[in-house]
Amino acid sequence: MTPGLLFWHLLNFVLPALAMALLMPLAGRWVMGAWPRRWPRHVLAHLALGVLVLTLGLVLSGEDGRMLTYTVLALAAGTLEWALHRAWRGSGVALSRSPAPAKTGRRGR
Repeated sequence: MTPGLLFWHLLNFVLPALAMALLMPLAGRWVMGAWPRRWPRHVLAHLALGVLVLTLGLVLSGEDGRMLTYTVLALAAGTLEWALHRAWRGSGVALSRSPAPAKTGRRGR
């Protein structure tokens, strides 16, 4: 295998993880409602996790590109974005947030 072919094979292997790494901070902003202050770190964390999942999928199944591997990649990326936004501290999903009713100061009326 020539170095050029090796480069293209490795790039195509890592491309799903790279796409998820670039898109998940944007999706996190849309779902969680806040732009991460350190989005380059989010991208790097997603890339590292994605390459790890793809590599484990290749090792465990013996083949590249199995649907189970891509399913685990999507679940892992979503869970990581949730963890990076520290969503367990919040009061629910950002899409379902509604402003709190204004207090009028009246009781029972």
